[in-house]
Amino acid sequence: MSLADGQGGYRVRFDWGPVGADAVSPGAAYVAVVDVLSFTTTLTVAVEQGLRVLPYRWRDDSAVAVARLHGAMLAVLRKEAGPGQVTLSPESILHANLRADGIDRLVLPSPNGSAISVRLADAGVTVIGVSLRNAAAAAAWVRERAGDRPVGVVASGERWPDGSLRPAIEDLLGAGAFLDGLTLPSEPSAASDGHSASASVAASAGDFSPEASAALWAWRGVAERAGDALRESVSGRELRGFGFAGDVDVASAIGVSKVVPVLRDGWFVDGGSLS
Repeated sequence: MSLADGQGGYRVRFDWGPVGADAVSPGAAYVAVVDVLSFTTTLTVAVEQGLRVLPYRWRDDSAVAVARLHGAMLAVLRKEAGPGQVTLSPESILHANLRADGIDRLVLPSPNGSAISVRLADAGVTVIGVSLRNAAAAAAWVRERAGDRPVGVVASGERWPDGSLRPAIEDLLGAGAFLDGLTLPSEPSAASDGHSASASVAASAGDFSPEASAALWAWRGVAERAGDALRESVSGRELRGFGFAGDVDVASAIGVSKVVPVLRDGWFVDGGSLS
């Protein structure tokens, strides 16, 4: 058995980073990408406001050209933002009024969650963006549609200074919150796109790979104090130290969002609007 086949016998799979994404995606109906601080939180906030979001791998001049080509706003690095610009900071999107300014498209470069999303989409996978804000809604959406088909979950992680993957607790918790939602029974109500919620299939313990089970129980172990865990995590303390405590607060708002960003034709849009 190869490492890439290791979770293939399970309906619900979990792994880390871009290579882990490749490992859990074969045959999956959906793959949830989790990058809580900050790509998928910023993505969730943007889609809440009715924006279409193009994930982009690189933060370089090519991102400027792509944004110009699509008539989109380009999110820049937090420390590079000038007047009227938005950044990867979810707080900057939350307080911007882009739709009022006639902007309905956003290019969001990120070396982790965004790059993984593009990588999966290029391989033909249907990607959804998951944060703590929308984990419950995203799980319910997937339950209504995946049936007994496999579901993959990818914690994006961060990077050490040498470029290697740094597993990040905020992404483990976001993944666990989503996985917890997959186990819940469905509500007898109609889904917005015509799918019947009564046909929702909740995952059982036997459906979960050991890796997915570990993420699920990591979440359950700290769910009641998840906001504190996020603030005191390495990434949370780093952002607060740079003056972006507001981003951590936005990311810590558990379950406040009902949107489900789904990557279609290169753009994340709200799954609730898809037929």
